[in-house]
Amino acid sequence: MAATCGPTVERAYSVLTIKAIDPSTRKIRGVASTPETDRAGDIVEPLGAKFASEIPLLLHHNRQTPVGIARFFPPTAAGITFEAELPEIDTPGAVKDEVDRAWTSILHKLIRGVSIGFKPIEMEPLKTGGLRFVKSEILELSLVTVPAHQSATVAVVRSLDQAASGLTPPGVTGPLKTRPTMKATTGEHIQNMENKRAALIARTGEILDSAAADGATLSEESAKEHDGLTHQVKELDDDLVRWREREQREIASAVPVPAPTLKVYNRVSVRPNVEKGTEYTRYIMALAACRGNTHEAAQWASRWDDSTPSVALALKAAVAPGTTTDATWAAPLVNQSIASDFIELLRPATVVGRIPNLRNVPFNVKVPTQTAGGAYNWVGEAKPKPLTKLAFGTETLGMNKVAGIIVLTDELVRSSNPSAEALVRQDMVAGIAQFIDQQFLDPAVAAVAGVSPGSVTNGAATAAATVSPLADIIGLINHYATNNISVDGLVFVLTPANALALSFRSNSDGSPEFPGLSVNGGTYKGITFITSNVAGTNVVSMQPQLILFADDGGVTIDASREASLQMDSAPMSPADATTVYVSMFQNNTVALRAERFITWKRIGTNSVKYLTAANWPAPSGTTVTVGSASAKKGE
Repeated sequence: MAATCGPTVERAYSVLTIKAIDPSTRKIRGVASTPETDRAGDIVEPLGAKFASEIPLLLHHNRQTPVGIARFFPPTAAGITFEAELPEIDTPGAVKDEVDRAWTSILHKLIRGVSIGFKPIEMEPLKTGGLRFVKSEILELSLVTVPAHQSATVAVVRSLDQAASGLTPPGVTGPLKTRPTMKATTGEHIQNMENKRAALIARTGEILDSAAADGATLSEESAKEHDGLTHQVKELDDDLVRWREREQREIASAVPVPAPTLKVYNRVSVRPNVEKGTEYTRYIMALAACRGNTHEAAQWASRWDDSTPSVALALKAAVAPGTTTDATWAAPLVNQSIASDFIELLRPATVVGRIPNLRNVPFNVKVPTQTAGGAYNWVGEAKPKPLTKLAFGTETLGMNKVAGIIVLTDELVRSSNPSAEALVRQDMVAGIAQFIDQQFLDPAVAAVAGVSPGSVTNGAATAAATVSPLADIIGLINHYATNNISVDGLVFVLTPANALALSFRSNSDGSPEFPGLSVNGGTYKGITFITSNVAGTNVVSMQPQLILFADDGGVTIDASREASLQMDSAPMSPADATTVYVSMFQNNTVALRAERFITWKRIGTNSVKYLTAANWPAPSGTTVTVGSASAKKGE
């Protein structure tokens, strides 16, 4: 049985075989180790063991209670024999009592086993789940209470040994750790029997060789041992015949092992029970309150450790000063999933975040696009087929960024109450969302090389809206069909007022003319409707698969109390003598600068078309309720 004893010492147990007892000198002889598989499924090779000339004899592997000295004889293939001496101690005390108790237990067969404590040097795994220690160093020999019954479990043997040693019992620090064992297969059992047979034969040869060297006949004891070993070999031979027959039967009836069924467990994640974006908002407030000093900000943010400990952790990781041009500055935000929360909060607030199936591409990479399709026609029998070709081009999205500076009062950023956090969070989301939507949809926004992309509507086809919404929608759909562009997945962007007007319209039977639509948009006949006030009087239709979109998915933030700013949404560039600057330090305010790399590009002019001057009226007779008063349109 092998069990860990300290960091590098293993144990192997065997039944004590007492060959001779000398009461006058308190000496015993026996076998300490054999090449047989022990109770733990391990094998300690006797010929690979080394040891000192004298090693301590312990009781139950307790190094604090030595009871004698042990000496090993040269190892043989059959095992390692030993001689141990338990001294007679005249001085009364605990040592005398311990040694006397051990000797008395041996005489009365209360202790019936020995165990070696050894340090593995070279080992290899066995198919049974145990180990074969090819080389080892024996450090001590112990007298142990090992049950003679060979089916005694490892847990019982080790529990008894552990309890007797005075070490911590199971139940205080947990159960004893044991290597899992497996039942030996028929082939492995046959191999163990053959190993034992070889060891027995080797021992009988040693007995005869020893007698021949002395030139004498075998002594009575040697002859008895020789005959006993020979008898064991014959029994093993008979058993080997039976086991080999069983092995052949098992081979003949063997069936393939079915593949194991893997159980898939859902990933469990734990998130703070706070509103989405709160972690990111607190990160910014801590950074602003501590003037960009991340070390101080981490200490300041520890006030939220009970609900958002990731904020302080992210600030501790961000050892470099925060700058919007340093790409590594925001890495801790990404690692802690703080910025992703804010982006997830921002995404449903922006039009680009709600448009499905935009063609996502990386920055500064050439993307192939098809600019023209082939020409096809009917071909008569035995007539030549027309030759056609496709036209391709490439598009590249540069590194454009959205940036803005928010100025907050010192009192606001130092406030940790939920209302202050909500105010900062809502202001950031609303400001960024409104700007991105306006840049994405406003037909007047043209591309500026190296600075900003043009809107998807800039230079796109247009049509004047009518008083018939259904006719206008069908007209936009026909635009794509006429230009051989798939209408699957089309997206319409309109104001909440126009969407609400569509939701009020009904057919002659009273059913909704545009079911699925509301003031927040929705779907109609497979078309997605998205609402945004930025759309104004336009109704924009687009095929998202023909719009390239690149986004790094992060926001970088820098904070300053010493900056002087132009308090203008369109600052003068370059500034002149008339420019007015406001000091953040002088006014007890802090400036937060946010940047996000994002850009887009329309492929071809026909991928987008929009209606102008759209002001679809609600049908006559629609009742609009405001408070407790109601009125019908047309009255």
